[in-house]
Amino acid sequence: MTKILVTGATGNVGRELIKQLPAADVRLLSRHPAAVPEAMAGDVVAGDVVAGDLGRPESLVPALDGVGVVFLIWPFLTADAAPAVLEQVGGRRVVYLSSSGLSEGHDDPINRMHAELERLVERQAGGWTILRSNTIASNARGWAGQIRSTGVVRGPDIPATAVVHERDLASVAARALRSDELAGQRLVLTGPQVLTRAEQVAALGAALGRELRFEAVPAEDARAQMLADGRPSVLVEALLSNVGRPPSGLITSTIAELTGSPARSLADWAQEHVGEFR
Repeated sequence: MTKILVTGATGNVGRELIKQLPAADVRLLSRHPAAVPEAMAGDVVAGDVVAGDLGRPESLVPALDGVGVVFLIWPFLTADAAPAVLEQVGGRRVVYLSSSGLSEGHDDPINRMHAELERLVERQAGGWTILRSNTIASNARGWAGQIRSTGVVRGPDIPATAVVHERDLASVAARALRSDELAGQRLVLTGPQVLTRAEQVAALGAALGRELRFEAVPAEDARAQMLADGRPSVLVEALLSNVGRPPSGLITSTIAELTGSPARSLADWAQEHVGEFR
């Protein structure tokens, strides 16, 4: 049986994914394999862990031995290294985690990067499935410090979006990886509700039993703070390009159709992770 190579295995989606795949079938790619058990923070490490770095495509050769399909999360802000990575992947199938912004015609640096990755995957991989994800619920972890210290989340007021639970993304990814039934498809994956930033913060407050508040910050102030925090300028400009854009009305039923269960809500996610915000 060929292996499934999982990139981003210690990240939010990757950790959920490896729980849903047979351990004997899974291989985890890491730049620092010895640190993976600690990085998983108590989760059982299912599958073997191999060294490899998407930024050094030649390092992938041993990791890809015996692999038939790759789950690809791209960790960079440009697609510069992607052709060489996909050359190493060769004729193997790829399941790529992309952005639902492409389905809505969003034109910013991050969505342009995803568009280029999609084109490269389609051209170079032996088969492909594209998972176009909406905003992932675990992004809310970035607010934990503000919630614990002040109860006020300050940031740019980007448009409302249908936040999707990473476990639902992982469930669809697991199905796409275990067979080729979804090959050649672009699947747009969203949560069940379109929520503003204020509504997202309120959902976290409801789980905590506290009143939390979102405070919109002018774009220039937000830019200065994010740059001071060390965020890459490309990412900052991509985030701020969304300010003033009309709210997204995009909700799909794809998760329910493929998993047999309704998409989980942000409220569900908040209840599961409430301890991280106390």
